[in-house]
Amino acid sequence: MTEQWPKVGEPAPDFTLPASNGRKVSLSGLRGKKVALFFYPQDMTPTCTQEACDFRDVYGKLKRAGVVVLGISPDDVASHKKFIAQYELPYLLLADEERKVCELYGVWQLKKLYGREYMGVVRTTFLVDEAGILVREWKVTRVKGHTDAVLAAAKELPKQDGGQAE
Repeated sequence: MTEQWPKVGEPAPDFTLPASNGRKVSLSGLRGKKVALFFYPQDMTPTCTQEACDFRDVYGKLKRAGVVVLGISPDDVASHKKFIAQYELPYLLLADEERKVCELYGVWQLKKLYGREYMGVVRTTFLVDEAGILVREWKVTRVKGHTDAVLAAAKELPKQDGGQAE
């Protein structure tokens, strides 16, 4: 593949996706805020549920650190709404049904399970700074403790002046 996926230190690719609140969200619309983008395979599956709930449980701390949390999967908005309701998730989930953003970020890859190969989302989190630069990437192999690492990295980022964008 000749895809050029984003690298740490480069601008995070912009995108617009439908969100669980019925609106569309663009990464460029969040300029001036830190953004944690977590890509996950599917709503309501055990590991994805654990990860989503872990982000829920540290959400207050992430918010105080100035971080907007966005979950992205190929599920549709209706599925996201059920997932949010069932687990009381306080952040938006974005529907990437055509997997264009997953492909843009390089997380739609060939996977193997029990000897079977298939295409799917590789669980990955990206931290984007206020200027829209990708500052951290985690290929999540163990969910436990992952959100604490995201929070710690967000707190390490230099603080912007806090003024309103003009």
